[in-house]
Amino acid sequence: MGVIVSLIFYGVVQVLITTGIFNDVTRSMFLLIGVNVMLAVSLNLINGITGQFSIGHAGFMSVGAYTSAILTLDYNVPFVLAIVAGGVLAAVFGVLIGMPTLRLNGDYLAIATLGFGEIIRIIMLNTEYVGGASGLSGIPAKTTWTVIFFFTLITIVLINNFIRSTHGRACIAIRENEIAAEAMGINTTLYKVIAFTIGALFAGMAGGLSAHTFYVITPGSFNFLKSFEILVMVVLGGLGSTAGAIVGAVFVTLLYTYLRDFPEWRMIIYSIVLILMMIFRPGGLLGSTGFSLKKFGKKGAKVSGDVNSSAS
Repeated sequence: MGVIVSLIFYGVVQVLITTGIFNDVTRSMFLLIGVNVMLAVSLNLINGITGQFSIGHAGFMSVGAYTSAILTLDYNVPFVLAIVAGGVLAAVFGVLIGMPTLRLNGDYLAIATLGFGEIIRIIMLNTEYVGGASGLSGIPAKTTWTVIFFFTLITIVLINNFIRSTHGRACIAIRENEIAAEAMGINTTLYKVIAFTIGALFAGMAGGLSAHTFYVITPGSFNFLKSFEILVMVVLGGLGSTAGAIVGAVFVTLLYTYLRDFPEWRMIIYSIVLILMMIFRPGGLLGSTGFSLKKFGKKGAKVSGDVNSSAS
């Protein structure tokens, strides 16, 4: 049922784009929503499901963006293969960064991931091969609604299935009580690295899709504020909720679109929205409500409830 509803939604939007009812601004907004959903769902796996505090997601996004752009521009690699390659390289960076840093917790981990994101940005800023401060331009606009829809759908399904698997329950156990999880024989460092790597993989692919949507990428597009923006999506929707991450990504994207003429106000409004959420709904818009295509349109079950019911 959920797959049918998803395909109907895809078909309706495709018809509206093809017939010209949706103009270029609206089409770009839908593409950006897809990219942001991929980013939010992948970060939610790290921050919401595994309970880590990473604010370096823009770094993985930039690795995927630059890698895929160089492959299509300089080496004529097929578009989909270039996107996947960018995601794989971002995942490799996820392993390399995750192995030493994920032994840290809380603020220390946040600082380490923030440092990683800034290191990647500075490297891109000072590398002439990738355009330096001017960035890369002339990137072919190969990201279409069809491409972004299926990449987003695959991201949601795969990450949601991982969360509901034995490995996902191990990640949730780490989030709830890392010491108890270790006592039960769970290799906490291994599972944190796995979650970090999967999140980096899909962030890299989202970066590649974004690069092939807006023709040009610059190091400034992947600064700390971008990581903060992705974090806002996750917190706004509800930490630990895949459905919440999707709703948060859609909300922030719409806010971004309608405030594009007032960029100096955007971060202020993001901050105000977060403060209001912490006061009136600290669990986020959807709390810990889970996501299931089988229950599309129905009230989702809580992740913690799914784990308990599976265990029983």
